[in-house]
Amino acid sequence: MSGEPSDLPLPASTAEGEAALRLLLTRYSVSARHLRDPGPSEEQLWAMAMAALRAPDHEKRIPYRFVVARGEGLARLADLFEDYGRRRGKTGGELAREREKALHAPVVIAVVAHIDGHDEEVPPHEQWAAVGGAIANALNALHFMGYGAKMVAGARAADPAIVAAHCREGETLVGWISAGTPDGPAKARGEVDAAAILGTFP
Repeated sequence: MSGEPSDLPLPASTAEGEAALRLLLTRYSVSARHLRDPGPSEEQLWAMAMAALRAPDHEKRIPYRFVVARGEGLARLADLFEDYGRRRGKTGGELAREREKALHAPVVIAVVAHIDGHDEEVPPHEQWAAVGGAIANALNALHFMGYGAKMVAGARAADPAIVAAHCREGETLVGWISAGTPDGPAKARGEVDAAAILGTFP
């Protein structure tokens, strides 16, 4: 079965459930270059965090936290990105683009993980699964509230200076969620039939 969400018969038990499922199926990542003011408010970020906490999490370890940058915080993040570029020999326009990467979206939310490799009940892979679930729920919540968002990482998330600015001892900077009002409709990158990922146990 394939097609657009508006064309699919959805197996929800209530009209509200069908509407929520249909909305979920319209979520796509939106590049920070296409995000504008306004960004999510404090109240909406709280709702995003509450949605993240609803993700599956064995023994409720909550192996993650969010660090929100907006306003002056974005300027400090831009300074970090600019310094990152300078240390890699970038100058002029390339260096300016490093700053811009931090300033496109009105709100940037760092995702920080704290994985306990010595946990005897919850192994690291399950803790990482909880981090991934929290990210997905956060992105979905932002979409439900009318915002565009995208999770990004890359080499900057592994840079020691940038990591030190975000993380406490023993933590990992996973990446950032850029969030804001999209300047147009989100575009699918190309879908595959869900049957491609569904299988039957032998």
